Amino acid sequence: MRAVNTNNYYGNISISGDAIAVVAGFCALECYGVIDLVSHSIKDSVKYLIKKQPYAKGVKIINNGNRISVDIYCILKYGVSLSAVGESLKKAVKYGVEKFTGMIVDAVNVHVC
Repeated sequence: MRAVNTNNYYGNISISGDAIAVVAGFCALECYGVIDLVSHSIKDSVKYLIKKQPYAKGVKIINNGNRISVDIYCILKYGVSLSAVGESLKKAVKYGVEKFTGMIVDAVNVHVC
């Protein structure tokens, strides 16, 4: 993942995509109804198995200039409302990433596996 760069009155700030993925994954796992995050491809499964980074698994960060898009691949608890948990998940991840980076999150896409 590429680093996200921004400028403010403190100077230049560079945040790695992996750090943003960890924050997004942590926010996602704190939401009610989310059981676990899952990798969306075999290649990513092997990568996160070696890294042993449970919070970044199942999170994909895409940055376009000063804007960030987040894809979350997750497993939800049986019996919960998919739409309610999805909206809660979107709001929590958007708030957490914006607070951490100080940048605008364009979209949070939730993929239920």
